[in-house]
Amino acid sequence: MRLHELAPRPGAKHRRKRLGCGESSGHGKTSGRGHKGQKARAGAAIRLGFEGGQMPLYRRVPGKGFNNARFATNYAVINLSTLEERFEAGAEINELALRESGILRGRYHGVKILGSGEVTKSFTVSVAAISASAREKIEKAGGTVTALAAS
Repeated sequence: MRLHELAPRPGAKHRRKRLGCGESSGHGKTSGRGHKGQKARAGAAIRLGFEGGQMPLYRRVPGKGFNNARFATNYAVINLSTLEERFEAGAEINELALRESGILRGRYHGVKILGSGEVTKSFTVSVAAISASAREKIEKAGGTVTALAAS
């Protein structure tokens, strides 16, 4: 195939509509613009979404608004009862250990320990946040607590 043999596919190219070429052409007199009205005038350009002066849809529909939820700190919440049944005495509990044990899955900003349940074993806990009751129970059982963020 040579360059001079290239041609567009049949039906891909159309002749330009020739307007105002007499009544019998079908495109004479008003040239396909109908009778009078805004669209019949020269230079008529109606912007997108214009509804003839009626309040347009994009202004009638209420706005989405704002929500602070996207800026919230999302902690993975774990109870003391879970730590008691899953870890041995003297275990070092942090986010990595929780993920390895299968307790923690998914994306979070950190881990928060809550005081639901009893603790009989001593743990070394290092998490982002911990409740006051959980801290008290762990320290009472002989463990240590390090909160990385303010709880």
